Amino acid sequence: MNKAVILFNLGGPDKLESVEPFLFNLFNDPEILSIPSIFRYPLAKFISKRRTPIAKNIYKEIGNKSPILELTQEQATSLEKSLSAKGNYKCFVVMRCWHPRAIDVIKKVKEFNPDEIILLPLYPQFSAATSGSSINEWKDLCKKENFNVKTKTICCYPTESNFIKSHANLIRKTIYNTKSKNFKLLFSAHGLPEIKIKKGDPYQWQVEETVKRIMVELKDENLNHTISYQSRVGPLKWIGPSTDEEIIKYSKEKKGIVIVPVAFVSEHSETLVELDIEYKKLAKENGCSFYKRVPALGVEESFIKGLTDLVLQKETKSNFVSSVMCPNKYVKCPCLPIRK
Repeated sequence: MNKAVILFNLGGPDKLESVEPFLFNLFNDPEILSIPSIFRYPLAKFISKRRTPIAKNIYKEIGNKSPILELTQEQATSLEKSLSAKGNYKCFVVMRCWHPRAIDVIKKVKEFNPDEIILLPLYPQFSAATSGSSINEWKDLCKKENFNVKTKTICCYPTESNFIKSHANLIRKTIYNTKSKNFKLLFSAHGLPEIKIKKGDPYQWQVEETVKRIMVELKDENLNHTISYQSRVGPLKWIGPSTDEEIIKYSKEKKGIVIVPVAFVSEHSETLVELDIEYKKLAKENGCSFYKRVPALGVEESFIKGLTDLVLQKETKSNFVSSVMCPNKYVKCPCLPIRK
C-alpha cells in the first residue's frame, strides 16, 4: 500500500521580495483575522504592507530568507527514512502561507496515488490558527479537486513520550557544564490573542501540559522554570506572561536565562532573530548573568521516532490521532465532538 504523509508548517519568505505576499497570506487567513472576507482582504493588504519594512529587517539578519522550508524538508527526509521499514511511505511538505502551497502538493500526491493519506502538522500543540487552518485548507481543497482518499489526521502530540524526551535531551545538553545554577528555565511559545483561548482554543492548555511532562522527565535536574509567550502583535490582549517581560524581570534579578522554544520544531525567524538576537540583547541590557537558548528539535532522533510512532498509530473511528485528551471546554479541539 502507498501511504502519503503530509507535513504542515507555516512557511516563510524565500527572498526579501516574498515578504509582503507571505504576510498577506498570513493575515488573510480567516483563522488569523476572523472577520468577513470582504473586510479581511483589504485589512490583510494594509497590515502586510505596513509590516513589510520591519519584517524585511528581520529576514536580513538571517540571510534575506527563512530557512524553514529546507529544515522541514530535512525532517520529511528523516521521517520517510524512519518509516521505510514499515511500508511504502512518501512524505510531502505543505506550507500554509508560502510555497509549496497545498493546491500544488495535492497534484504531486495524486501522482503518487496513495491508498491512505496521513496529515501531520508540525505544530505539537493544536491551535485553530495553525494546525486547524492547515488541516481545513487541505480537506477543503481535496473536496474541490474531487480527491477522495482515506485520510488520518494527527491532531496534536503535546505529551507524546519521544517528543517530551527530545526536549529534555536538548535541555540537558544546553545546561551541561553550566557553572551557575542561578538561572531561570524559560519555556517560550508563540502567543495567541486571549479571545481565542476564551472561545475554546486548547493551545495554551496543551503548551502547559507539554511543560509539565518535560519537567517530570527532568525531575532529577531540580530546575526553576516558568512559561511565557512571544511574538505579540496588534492591539488585542494576548495570553501571557510575555517572554520579553519575563526576561526583563529575571535579568534584573541577576539570574541567568536558559530559553526553550517549546512550541517550535524548526529554526526560523522567531528563534533565530527574536530569541537569539532581540531577546538576548534585552537580557544583557537588563543585567542577565548569562543567556543560553536550547535548539529547536529539528531532526533530533527521539523527535523523529515520536513522529514515526504517531504516523503508525491506529486512529480512532473518526480518523484522528492525538496524544492528549483536551477538557470539554476546549471546543475548538477537533477530537472533542468525537468523544461525546
